[in-house]
Amino acid sequence: MNSARYPSLESVPVLVTGGATGIGANIVRAFHGQEARIAFIDVQDQPSYALTKALPGAVYRHADVTDIPALQDAIADIAQEIGTIRVLVNNAANDKREAVEDVTVADWDVAQAINLRPQFFAAQAVRPGMADAGGGSIINFSSIAWRLGHGDMTPYTTAKAAVLGLTNALADAFGDDNIRVNAIEPGAVMTERQRELWFKTEEEVDAVVARQLIKRVLCGEDIAHMVLFLASDEAQMITKQSFAVNGGLV
Repeated sequence: MNSARYPSLESVPVLVTGGATGIGANIVRAFHGQEARIAFIDVQDQPSYALTKALPGAVYRHADVTDIPALQDAIADIAQEIGTIRVLVNNAANDKREAVEDVTVADWDVAQAINLRPQFFAAQAVRPGMADAGGGSIINFSSIAWRLGHGDMTPYTTAKAAVLGLTNALADAFGDDNIRVNAIEPGAVMTERQRELWFKTEEEVDAVVARQLIKRVLCGEDIAHMVLFLASDEAQMITKQSFAVNGGLV
């Protein structure tokens, strides 16, 4: 990926949740390209091992982010290996679609358990170390979907809207520790998973691009560019903000 060079990210310990595939893998590759000490958490072993093989020095830990004790243990283990986490990217998510009338209590709880709850507990886990080290950057992932509505994604969009409230609250709580907390709202990023599940034909992809002000397919690299900037010292006075990276999708 062609990207700006951020010297402030070199050798910085970075943790990405959900880093094996899709946007997460793009983010992992981007930090590796900045020579950061990059680690990621996921449950998909095969693509995770493939990614670490392709990126010498990258660290993978298997953990289900819905299992908070397992998530906390993985974060502690990663910090022992790569050093105190100075950048946390809360990327893990699942954008399941289902009609409102089909949503069960279990469906609702799973959506919050994947898309919202881990972001708080991961931030809670890295805060003490970040504070002792002099600060850091936490980047939470929301989605443009909550602004657009998407009635067939109600549990997901509710969680992603709540991520902005979480971001604001954590920015307030962590500011005195020099920890910046921001959010990113990706648009219709055409990852392999999105193409397999939701945008199976070029006509469907073209229809989304037609709704964007910038008529180009949105890629994971586009999101990773913003992540790098927010993680770097160039963004040292940016906190409690949310940034839509969506090509102007309407």
